[in-house]
Amino acid sequence: MKPRITRLRRLRRGLTAALLGAATSAAALDTATLTASALSPDCLSYRVTGVCYWLYCSAFGCSVRASVKVQHYVPDAVVASYANTGENPWVEMRPMSQPIPSAQAGGDGTTSEVHENDLAKFKNADVIGHPTGSVFNDFAADFGPACQGAGIAFMPYLLSILDTLAWRHNLPETVYPEALTPGMREIGTRDGLDLWGSVYPRGGFLHQTDDHKAAAVVAQRAGDIVTREGQPHVYQPLLAESRDGYWPAEALIESDASTGKWQELTPHLSSTCMTFPHDNPRAQAQRGDYAWALWRPYECCQRRGQVFLGSVDID
Repeated sequence: MKPRITRLRRLRRGLTAALLGAATSAAALDTATLTASALSPDCLSYRVTGVCYWLYCSAFGCSVRASVKVQHYVPDAVVASYANTGENPWVEMRPMSQPIPSAQAGGDGTTSEVHENDLAKFKNADVIGHPTGSVFNDFAADFGPACQGAGIAFMPYLLSILDTLAWRHNLPETVYPEALTPGMREIGTRDGLDLWGSVYPRGGFLHQTDDHKAAAVVAQRAGDIVTREGQPHVYQPLLAESRDGYWPAEALIESDASTGKWQELTPHLSSTCMTFPHDNPRAQAQRGDYAWALWRPYECCQRRGQVFLGSVDID
C-alpha cells in the first residue's frame, strides 16, 4: 500500500511543479493555477508544537489520551491589488467587482510633468476565499494532522467597489492617529530609506513611485481589515472561532510572519512566502494588477476524547 501512496504523492507534486512552471509567465490568474500554487511546503511551514490531552470515557471507565499538537499555515484568501476597476487578475472573479456608479475607473494620478515622480497611486482591492479546498487538505495531510483555515473558497470578504466611502475617500480613517502619526503602523522603515507605505488610512490611495510596493501596501491594508472585527468598512471578517484543540489565526500585523505571510501570485508566481517589506526582486505589472495569497497560521490537535484537558507546548 505504501509504495502506491508514495507514487500518488510524487505524481501530484510533479503535476503541481508543471502547473507552476507553466503559470509563471501567465498574464492573468485562473482557478487551476491558484489551486496548484497552494501546494507549497515553504508556505505551509508544518511543525509539531506540543501535545494535547483528552479525557475519554466509555462503559468500561475513563482514561486520558494524548494527541499531537501541530501548527501550519493555510492559504485563507487571494488578495488582488489592481489599478483598473473591473480587472481583477483572477479572471473568474472579475464579474464580482465590475464598475458601479460610485466606483469607476482607477489608475494613477499625474501632473503630466515628466520630471515629477511623486504620483498618487490608486489600487482596488478584492479579498476572496482561496479556491484550493480539499486539494490543499490532502497536501497538508501528507505531513500529519491538518488544521482547518478560516477561509471559504470563492467567498468575497472585501470588494473595494462596495467600500466606496472608506476606500476612495479615506473616511473616517484619514483622521485616525495611525494615519496622522509618522512611524505608526508603517511597512518598511524611514531610517533605512525603505519605506513602502503606511497601513493607515486603509484605502486605495497612497504616494509611492514603485508600483509593486504600492500594490503590496494596499494588499496589506485589505488583509488588515478582514482579519479584524468591527472595522469601519464594508466587508466580511475572515476569522475562525477557537474551540477545544483548535487555535485559529489572529489579526494580521505588518512585517510579522507569526500573524500571516504572503505568496506572490502575479506578475510573478512564487513557490515561497514572505512578509512586506522584502528584498526579493519585484516585478512590475504592465497593467498595474497584482495578487498574493494570504497564508495564516493555525494550531490544532486530533480529538481523542469527550473532554479537552489541555495542552503542553514544546520548544
